Amino acid sequence: MKILDWYILKRYLGTFVTLLLLFIPIGITVNLAEKIDKILANDVPFIEVAEYYLNFTIYFANLLFPLFLFLSVIWFTSKLANNTEIIAFLSSGVSFYRFLRPYLIGATIVCLLALIMGMYLAPSASKGFNEFKYTYLKSGGDNQQETKNVYRQINEDEVIYATNFNPSRQSALNFTLEHFKDNVLEYKISASRLQYNKEDTTYTLTNFNKRLVGARGDSLIHYRKLDTILPFEFDELTPNSYVAETLNFNELNKFIEDEKRRGSGNLNRYLVVAYKRWSTPVSAYILTIIAVAVSAMKRRGGMGINLAIGIAVAFSFVFLDKVLGTIAEQSDFSPLVAVWFPNVSFGILAIYLLYNAKR
Repeated sequence: MKILDWYILKRYLGTFVTLLLLFIPIGITVNLAEKIDKILANDVPFIEVAEYYLNFTIYFANLLFPLFLFLSVIWFTSKLANNTEIIAFLSSGVSFYRFLRPYLIGATIVCLLALIMGMYLAPSASKGFNEFKYTYLKSGGDNQQETKNVYRQINEDEVIYATNFNPSRQSALNFTLEHFKDNVLEYKISASRLQYNKEDTTYTLTNFNKRLVGARGDSLIHYRKLDTILPFEFDELTPNSYVAETLNFNELNKFIEDEKRRGSGNLNRYLVVAYKRWSTPVSAYILTIIAVAVSAMKRRGGMGINLAIGIAVAFSFVFLDKVLGTIAEQSDFSPLVAVWFPNVSFGILAIYLLYNAKR
């Protein structure tokens, strides 16, 4: 590798790491100032608080690394331009694409690290971060589970439905279970209330009705209250909406397949998480090219103009990414399109800016 490559690559990685080390303590301080009252009120052990902020660091570094990377490239490339170092490089016969090579090498390193972190390290941190938040920092009424019109296919032959689901009390209202054989309904169980008994893993059904479907007519069995065993675990019916963030690559793929089979209402939310684990590292390349194209030119306003343009572009990318992700989670909009559209649109912008910067 040439001297030029080492020089730019060290600045690329060094500035990125420095920016992370500067902003993460600020984020921890702001978060601690906001949450300190609830932490003290709940008498949270110090070791749990320390683990929470370790997970907080990993979680938000993984979440915001494209923004930090973009700003760091804008910063040090603008300094190179203001010191006329870029002019010296290009005047020596180095083409603009050759000048861009160490940036792409640095983006590859960051991309691989982000991919490994997003697939395996960040999910573990997300689990600790969210569990702490919903244990100590959220009010008792807050939950991250479906509570209305819960529908699940629990196996190949049976589906269940409930109009109201209470995770904290482990109960459900207007419960229905339908059993099929070769796509033909064999019997249907209904109850006005379902209560899970954790001690013996049974269920208490109030106003129990079981309709047996026969070729010559149906028969009905009724009990005012019945304790029985049902073929599902209560906690598995409506997993926390953030559960996808806590699963590594293999676990997430299996979880999504299971949720597809069950007819989960949160499936788009889980798919957005899965697609972002691939799209976020790719954004390192796109934002690097945009940052170099914007800041490689020496401007009359100096570094401040480049930073202002860079911040506007970066926050436009983040805004578009968040808005489309939210739309996909809460509607029928394609999660694949929502996740990859920002990369595609800003990739086109990167090509346009790179062409004009080369000229």
